[in-house]
Amino acid sequence: MDVPVYSMSGKAVGNMSVDEIALGETINADLLKQAFVMYHANLRQGSARTKNRALLAYSRAKIYKQKGTGRARHGDKKSNTMRGGGHAHQKTRTREDYHQDMPKKMRRKANRNALLCKLLDNEVRVIDGLSFDTARTKDFVSFLEAIKVDRASLVALSGDPEKSKNARLSARNVEGVTICRADQLNTYEMLNNRFLVIDKAELEAWLAGPSSQTGKTGGAK
Repeated sequence: MDVPVYSMSGKAVGNMSVDEIALGETINADLLKQAFVMYHANLRQGSARTKNRALLAYSRAKIYKQKGTGRARHGDKKSNTMRGGGHAHQKTRTREDYHQDMPKKMRRKANRNALLCKLLDNEVRVIDGLSFDTARTKDFVSFLEAIKVDRASLVALSGDPEKSKNARLSARNVEGVTICRADQLNTYEMLNNRFLVIDKAELEAWLAGPSSQTGKTGGAK
């Protein structure tokens, strides 16, 4: 598969050859869903808390007198039947664990298959030298317009903080843009955004790196 490579100004400057077989050759929807659900579940902290009536900082005074109003009897505002009152079944301080797991090689295959999905749908923008001289949001917006990215996008930057600093600072306030390290691309981030924007060298490194070890000889990272 030949993937077009663009310059920062949006002009096609060449092609990059990508082996479809190494990416799974065909879309494995079941594997992608399993990986997507796993990555999504692992984002949950499980730290949701609610307050019972004893924890609320309301007055304990009776909201109106017991008799003579024609209304139902009520105590203070902390009752769970009142708007803003305490929860009858309070979520306690016990942290809930939503963690899921998959075998390492399955995760790697899913990540590579997700990239194949984006390539087949023409939703990958490979850039020849993704870098900015200065950190300027306006320049990043113009860059996205030049490469025809008009929907939610995942921008994969170099893991070297100095090399990616200006691009990271330029992109962080742009609506609909998610930033990640190129060596940490995963199924959830790729499928959760319409476009993937990545430097050619970083994509080549990702394809040839630990993520490529999906067979029986795939070692631990």
